[in-house]
Amino acid sequence: METRAMPYISGHYAPTADELTAHELTVHGTLPPELDGRYFRNGHNPKPGVTPTHWFRGAGMLHGIRLAGGRAEWYRNRWVKTPFLDGKPFTGTELDVSAAATNIIFHGGRYLALQEANLPWEVTDELDTVGVHDFGGKLTTSMTAHPKVDPLTGELHFFSYSPFPPYLIYYVADAGGEIIRATTIDGAGPSLMHDFAITREHAVFLHSPVVFDAEEHSGIPYRWHDDAPFRLGVLPRHGWAEITWFEVDNPGAILHVANSYVDERGRVVLECPRFDRAAWETSWKWWVGAPGYPPTPSTGTTMHRWILDPATGQVTEEALDDLVTEFPAINDDFTGERNRYSYAIGFPGAGLDGYHTVKFDTGTGQRQLFAHGHGRMPGEAVFVPAAGATREDDGYLLTIVSDISTDSSQLLVMDASDLAKPAIAAVDLPQRVPAGIHGHWIPELG
Repeated sequence: METRAMPYISGHYAPTADELTAHELTVHGTLPPELDGRYFRNGHNPKPGVTPTHWFRGAGMLHGIRLAGGRAEWYRNRWVKTPFLDGKPFTGTELDVSAAATNIIFHGGRYLALQEANLPWEVTDELDTVGVHDFGGKLTTSMTAHPKVDPLTGELHFFSYSPFPPYLIYYVADAGGEIIRATTIDGAGPSLMHDFAITREHAVFLHSPVVFDAEEHSGIPYRWHDDAPFRLGVLPRHGWAEITWFEVDNPGAILHVANSYVDERGRVVLECPRFDRAAWETSWKWWVGAPGYPPTPSTGTTMHRWILDPATGQVTEEALDDLVTEFPAINDDFTGERNRYSYAIGFPGAGLDGYHTVKFDTGTGQRQLFAHGHGRMPGEAVFVPAAGATREDDGYLLTIVSDISTDSSQLLVMDASDLAKPAIAAVDLPQRVPAGIHGHWIPELG
């Protein structure tokens, strides 16, 4: 197939054709000594000459940087060697045929590359492909690319969704990687559920008006339907109580969650960027390269809060900010607990000139901006706690920055406590890394 000038394979998103290994990378500034581990990031990177019909259908490529002792020891990038990479089409029935292009996590001693319509693919700590992983045969469905780790128990909470019954299954794996719960969720439907949330007491599911539609031929068969409800489902994590679905009057869609928690009144609070119909359909044009697509992949998504009151069944919705932001992140030690800070990519437009990393303070309603400069685009910010941290934002933000003006990339280390400060350190990478999706910091074991 001839390559066409689609937005998701152009500019910051232009794929790389080479798998490289480089050692002893140049560091500007000083890397904090507690950064001893691996920064891994996943993203769509189709092979040369291949143009997917949708941004989300590009083959997965992993990028990794090993930091230790104030040095950047190596950089590696590797495709995830799945049948999809070799050209086998995804039919929805063969769960191993995965792009494996959305996220990479470490749990139960395994590095897993994830894509939500498929089984995980295991890779090594140097990003070589091991093979498909089905949790010892206990996972016979797909797995979300956005599992949540309970920071107290080490449990991995995740789900599988499908356009066909059963629409939604909730799973829990213990800290060792053994599945200990699989529950079919009542009342779900064929909605696109990319992410979810946990509190200490609940799992929170997102049922948006973006639902399965066989007439959508982009490769991702979902469209916005006004007659489909926007609902938020709250399921107790402990015991076998039924899920409660809260109807939201103002239609919206959610791709990525910042966090959820229970407030002092026993209400479930959910915070994340929200699409209305115009924002979703405009952004979708970029994702499929439709005529009139916008200049960036996220248009009109702004931070919102929903407060779900189990005592009254009522939902309160609040707009938290008017900047266009996506890819929210927090200090993962606060997953499921009340947090004050979240971080996101700020997209150009609606008051921003160029790309920024944004810090939201939900305690004060204030925000901080880190401007990345002309031609430079950051990825999702990954929070790493500082040694001896005493505050929620004591730590660092790690992100790969794509610079199309110099055709290069850096791993940037920012001070999460104060984005007004210059970057702490920057690591020169041996090639420009295409703008990607999700990743994690994995501390060195032991």
